[in-house]
Amino acid sequence: MVPEINMWAVLLATVSSMVVGSIWYSRRAFGTYWMKAVGHDEESMRTGAAAPLILTVIVSFITAWVLAGAAAIAQNFYGGSFLANSLLTAIILWAGFTAARMATHDAFDRRPWGLTLLNLVHELVTLVLMALIIGLFGISAQ
Repeated sequence: MVPEINMWAVLLATVSSMVVGSIWYSRRAFGTYWMKAVGHDEESMRTGAAAPLILTVIVSFITAWVLAGAAAIAQNFYGGSFLANSLLTAIILWAGFTAARMATHDAFDRRPWGLTLLNLVHELVTLVLMALIIGLFGISAQ
């Protein structure tokens, strides 16, 4: 059984991910710290920028689609508020997959904990916003 997914919500959640990322990693927010922590400079940011952006759109779409499906499954199991189930599903998936895996990889990569924290909070904000959009749209577009 494939869960019902509102594709409009998935598409808007995908766009929201790009908006959050562009604000989060801007120089006015955390971009200067992030560039320094990962070893980028102005030149390295300009070179080959298209491929990571295309990958980000694809991955953001997949994330939104999986989140919508998982939220629909949670809704069928728990009932109640679809918005609440969407938000809880996002937090659980973030903690169990994103945060746990990223912290492990960053520890082995010996990345600064400040960078790990910055990226983890970015992912949490992104997923919560996606869940908010998905939860407010509902399960399926009628």
